[in-house]
Amino acid sequence: FTSPGERVNRPTFGSGLLQLLFAANSPELAAATQLLVQGALQQWLGELIQVDAVEVTHEEAKLRVEVRYVVRRTQQRQLATFTQGAP
Repeated sequence: FTSPGERVNRPTFGSGLLQLLFAANSPELAAATQLLVQGALQQWLGELIQVDAVEVTHEEAKLRVEVRYVVRRTQQRQLATFTQGAP
């Protein structure tokens, strides 16, 4: 995940998700993650994809992010799932 300032030619590109890396797993973390992911996808990939939903759930030591989107060029629906935390 790219952080703002990481790319020399695009200094504002990124999501800022790494700021949340050591935050305690909580409903507040899930809400912040949802806002960061959805905002970054719409800002940086909005011409390429249509974000239908970003759902973030937290269970004990795990954080799960599901992104449902449509590729604009092909109209193909996609689902991307990311899980971070203890097994």
